[in-house]
Amino acid sequence: MTTLIHSLIELWTHFGITRKRQFFRLLFLMMVASIAEVVSIGSVLPFLGILVAPELVFEYPVVQILADYLQASRPQELQLPLTIIFSIAALFAGAVRLLLLYFTINFSVMIGADFSANIYKRTLYQPYLVHASRNSSEVINSITTKISTIVYSVVMPVLTIISSTIMLLFVLIVLLLIDPYIAIVAIFGFGSLYMIVAILTRHKLSKNSVKVAQESTKVVKFLQEGLGGIRDILIDGYQEIYCKMYKNSDYPLRKAQGENQFIAGSPRFAMEALSMVFIAAFAYILIGDVNESGSVIPILGTFAIGAQRMLPVLQQAYAAVANLRGSSESLNDINILLSQPLPNYADESYTVTPFEFSNNIVLERLGFHYGNDTPIVLTNINLEIKKGSRVGFVGVTGSGKSTLIDIIMGLLPPAQGKFLVDGVEITDLNTQSWQRNISHVPQAIFLTDDSIEANIAFGIPKDKIDYESVVNAAKQAQIEDIIESWPDKYQTFVGERGIRLSGGQRQRIGIARALYKKTDVIILDEATSALDSETEGKIMETIEKFDKNITVLIIAHRTTTLKNCNQIVEIQSGAIHRIYNSYNDYHDMNFN
Repeated sequence: MTTLIHSLIELWTHFGITRKRQFFRLLFLMMVASIAEVVSIGSVLPFLGILVAPELVFEYPVVQILADYLQASRPQELQLPLTIIFSIAALFAGAVRLLLLYFTINFSVMIGADFSANIYKRTLYQPYLVHASRNSSEVINSITTKISTIVYSVVMPVLTIISSTIMLLFVLIVLLLIDPYIAIVAIFGFGSLYMIVAILTRHKLSKNSVKVAQESTKVVKFLQEGLGGIRDILIDGYQEIYCKMYKNSDYPLRKAQGENQFIAGSPRFAMEALSMVFIAAFAYILIGDVNESGSVIPILGTFAIGAQRMLPVLQQAYAAVANLRGSSESLNDINILLSQPLPNYADESYTVTPFEFSNNIVLERLGFHYGNDTPIVLTNINLEIKKGSRVGFVGVTGSGKSTLIDIIMGLLPPAQGKFLVDGVEITDLNTQSWQRNISHVPQAIFLTDDSIEANIAFGIPKDKIDYESVVNAAKQAQIEDIIESWPDKYQTFVGERGIRLSGGQRQRIGIARALYKKTDVIILDEATSALDSETEGKIMETIEKFDKNITVLIIAHRTTTLKNCNQIVEIQSGAIHRIYNSYNDYHDMNFN
């Protein structure tokens, strides 16, 4: 329980100022609702008394005050006022409870929206190394499923516990004023039973919380893999395998969720039956203790209504505690994601100024590995790339070419050595500024389910897209004629991941995207691998015609892609094997 409380305190630190203020306003509304309940319960006693024992009604101090105010001398004169007071109190209590429910749900939902957006933002701002080291299904599951769990099984239950505690205290005070002995027996009788059930079920709920957190992540993972690799699954006939893996995670998840719901809701039925027994026992005690049997019914009716208020509140409090325990592991996962650090440039007021690149890129004794317990990927890399040069990188798969390019793009920090631009070392402080100079065209182009125009101007708000620049970039990427032949032209939707386009068309959209950015450095990571030789040739000719101040870095398996390079770097086993000063030198050395 201590760990759970600590997790809740940590969650509170992630509340914004506005939400904290709303929380305290909600506390005030809870107090009002509790007072309204007390008034409605307190009005029951004189109301029932005027109906069944009018001759004794003047014994109640509140009724005496009302009678003096209305100058009433007979009980019959108070029947209508007491009926009206009871009705108003009941209606007011119901209205306040309804209002409290609305604001509680609205507050919880807004907290969920805040947390979801916060986690998404913090995740997107994490370094590339963090993304490379974890499965995206963990984050997706947290933002979608676990946030909902936090809203409905943590935030709302906490509010319910607070509200229930306040309500119970006020109801208990009223019952104590009516009959202290019976009130104490009732609260300790019902309370101890809920306490026993909570103690007996806490281990099961904790175990289920771990199962829910783990299996929900697996469910998302199998959904991603199954739908993402649908072509291979259809070809190889692996549907049944993936269905089985999905079922083996989904079934335990839902079973654990069902058990948590049963544990949270089941005591209610036993308590309802026991409450009837308590009321019968109270009636027997009251009949034996009270001389005037007429006063038994008002007192008994008040206790019955008090119990009717108290039991649901106790059940809600218990169910809230059960839900909290059943969601403790998901709460820990959310706290971890909410605690992800944000860089300075994540502040909306922070302006990133592009790095002034005018001379060269230098790598000095550069080395890299993904972790202390992982093998070396790059070692002792010494390389100078002058601005405006065309540099090709060659080597077998796994030699370290892409990792080296990732370091040059500022995605990965060097583990050893230095990465310098114009003599300035690139660090966490200026990586963003350097990246403003780079356009990247990978082998697998990511396309959104949007228009051609939006994909070429990727990341630019639609109302700020420069249409002429989009057309010009498409023309340079040798795809303008194809786009113009489509009915919707640049407004043609590409489908999810560009499924409506051929591989070559997707590749050229990626190249057009890089050209649209108009940066100083363009990196082609096997970007022309899906193109035919003729189209590749045209694109490479276009690249050759770029402004001589633009630096082009090319990773390629196809040697013809490197024809216009004035420097070719051959990498073997994570180290530079040889640097060629022209394509002819490389060709003569390797193919003659």
